Amino acid sequence: MTNTTSMNEQRNRGRIFGYGVIALAAVALTVSALQVDRHPRTDDATVRANAIAFAPEVQGRLTQLLVKDDQVVHKGDLLFQIDPRPFEHALAQAKAEQATLEGQIEDERRRIAAQQSAVGAARAGVTGSQSSISASQGAYLAAQAAEERARAAQVSADAQLHFAQNDYDRLAPLLVKHYVTTQQIDQAQTSVRVAQEASHQAASQLLQAQAQVSMALAAKQSASAGFTASQSKLGEAQHTVDTLETLEAARPGKAAKVEQAALDLEWCSVRAPFDGYVTNMNISQGAYAHVGTPLFTLIDTSNWWVLANYRESKLKSIRPGMHVQVYLMEHPGRRYNGVVDSVGRGVFPEDGAVAGGLPAVDRTLNWVHLSARFPVRIRVLDPDPEAFRIGATAITVVR
Repeated sequence: MTNTTSMNEQRNRGRIFGYGVIALAAVALTVSALQVDRHPRTDDATVRANAIAFAPEVQGRLTQLLVKDDQVVHKGDLLFQIDPRPFEHALAQAKAEQATLEGQIEDERRRIAAQQSAVGAARAGVTGSQSSISASQGAYLAAQAAEERARAAQVSADAQLHFAQNDYDRLAPLLVKHYVTTQQIDQAQTSVRVAQEASHQAASQLLQAQAQVSMALAAKQSASAGFTASQSKLGEAQHTVDTLETLEAARPGKAAKVEQAALDLEWCSVRAPFDGYVTNMNISQGAYAHVGTPLFTLIDTSNWWVLANYRESKLKSIRPGMHVQVYLMEHPGRRYNGVVDSVGRGVFPEDGAVAGGLPAVDRTLNWVHLSARFPVRIRVLDPDPEAFRIGATAITVVR
């Protein structure tokens, strides 16, 4: 009887202990579920960082390759150098072409100055011809006036001669009859001779005046011809004056060529734009580098983040700015601090297929519906460049 009672008590205590374990497990499960709901965690996370594939801007032979795979480099370090000699020659040639153009412009400027001087001389010739025309016109008018005066003088002298001759012819017959004296006859003859001389002088002066008119007319015509010739020379000189527009229009092109050659020469030496690691090295010194063909990849070690995929049911507890604990699978005992940068706003839907312009809906139905996962970007505040690797698995806990 005693043994039976003892066994019953042991069974009761076992049941109580079992119930207690079950209750504790239920409480622990509930607390764990609440903690997981309040502090979502996931091991579906990978480490990310900025990385650039280094491809040369110019092509040529690699004369220096100063880095190797997985090497640490610092900002400003020389990574590799392409043979600069062809680009130095191109820069010198571009500068020479620019200097030649400037020399051509200067020579053309001197030639244009000479042409403009010729235009000035031709314009002065036109002005001189105009003055000659004015002077010859004045001389011609003066000669015509002198001719008119000489003709009037001749008419007057002829009239005096006619009068003196008539007077002598009237007195000469009266001398025989002693109606006039010999002195009167002598005076009449003298008057005739004086009148004849005056008539001869007037005729001579008229001929001289007519000659001067002819000469003035010739001078006027010559001045008119000179004016026409001067105008022709001025027009010719004006048409031969060139401009610098064509040569000066080539200046920007030559300057751009020099700048491009200088830039190509600068691109021969490639330096690190930031601190980082060299990876995926697939070329060696002496190889021929091509434009746009990557030589290696440089990982930026100054900024690291983790891309964690959380179930959509946990997103209500995740907001930008929240603190996150980050663990790396390679170093599970070391904790890093992070902050939520952003929560993904969309993923590609599995049932988003389109056929014939219409949505394609599967006729089958999955009884178990899996929740979607959305990426959460977490910026690591205290990364260790020695421990972090792109693509490494991480565990994140949002606090």
